[in-house]
Amino acid sequence: MENLSVYEQSDLLYNQERLSKYRPGGYHPVCLGDTFKNGRYEIQHKLGWGGFSTVWLANDREREQWVSLKIVTADATTSQRSRELQSLQFLQEYGEGRPASKYVVSLLDDSIHQGPNGTHQCLVFELLGPSVGKVIDDYYSFGDTLEMDIILRMSEQLLEAISFIHKAGMGHGGADISGGNIAFTCSNPSHATKDELFEVLGSPEVEDLVRLDGQPLSQGLPKQIIDEDEEDLRILDFGEAFLQGNEPRVLAQPGQLRVPELIFTDCFDYRVDLWRAGCMIHAFIFGSYPFQYLGEDEVLVLQMIGFVGKLPKDWQPIWERMKSNFKRDLHLIEDNQVSELDRRLNRREPNPALTRLALVIRKLMRFVPSSRMEASEALGLLRSKYDAE
Repeated sequence: MENLSVYEQSDLLYNQERLSKYRPGGYHPVCLGDTFKNGRYEIQHKLGWGGFSTVWLANDREREQWVSLKIVTADATTSQRSRELQSLQFLQEYGEGRPASKYVVSLLDDSIHQGPNGTHQCLVFELLGPSVGKVIDDYYSFGDTLEMDIILRMSEQLLEAISFIHKAGMGHGGADISGGNIAFTCSNPSHATKDELFEVLGSPEVEDLVRLDGQPLSQGLPKQIIDEDEEDLRILDFGEAFLQGNEPRVLAQPGQLRVPELIFTDCFDYRVDLWRAGCMIHAFIFGSYPFQYLGEDEVLVLQMIGFVGKLPKDWQPIWERMKSNFKRDLHLIEDNQVSELDRRLNRREPNPALTRLALVIRKLMRFVPSSRMEASEALGLLRSKYDAE
């Protein structure tokens, strides 16, 4: 891990991407004003970062509009060369004339950039608004909740996007169906003035990266530390996407969004997206995912049982071994007649739309993938005019 004590101290050192990943194979160092693709894209602000990329607000000088520029780490560019690019191009071609295609982020351009840390895939996207995760956090952290019509609209658009991806013969990969990788559109941001855009984003918070001993920075480090700021939905980040029947051997899995089939088996398919869609709809309603991951599979499985119900018979022997090897008491009563979802619903005012949403969650979040309701069916159920039981 990078020794941060050798640099002038700043909060930005600790709440941005790790400096240790600015190395051969890692992130590309970016400063405000840098340009890409022969000067076409000029960096103006930072929009975010993840484990395999950083994302920047850029001015497209050719089209005279604002765009989002994603710069993939060199290692990910090498190991997954153009995987996300190919997935997005495939979906764009498939989506011509299909209205649901609008719920997948629009790829505008791509290029390869050579930097001190290696070769980086650069992907240019339409400029979007805040992430769904940020909006949810802002609402629920102040004790507010989203209006039911907004929750319904978000849920419908999420299911439309997933249904579109599945009908195209792909799986999104599930791990990226999360609050951070679903964003809202915003009204005409692409052609706003710089002052208008920065009024929304805030001016970039920038601090020079300086060593305390006066030594120069290594070539692969950024000269600046730049803080990022975080209508309709768009699904982003297709780095884990795959063609159905050609699933990768490994699936990225954030702890609280892990799918049960990869705890009890080594097989998965596109239906991981359905489980994660249920998790997202739960977050729309309650402000958080259904489960917390504390580093222990046994505790996570207990939460799943309390939420979904009994495990499939085929998984029971594995679960018995897991419990017998666990060093702490397991307090959850596995055959509890009242599910955790019901407990949470009982705290909300009764509402026919909420009843339908809860049924959709239950039918998406089933242990056996083949028993999960398809996204198109869930969408039909959500839009039905009768009260679901």
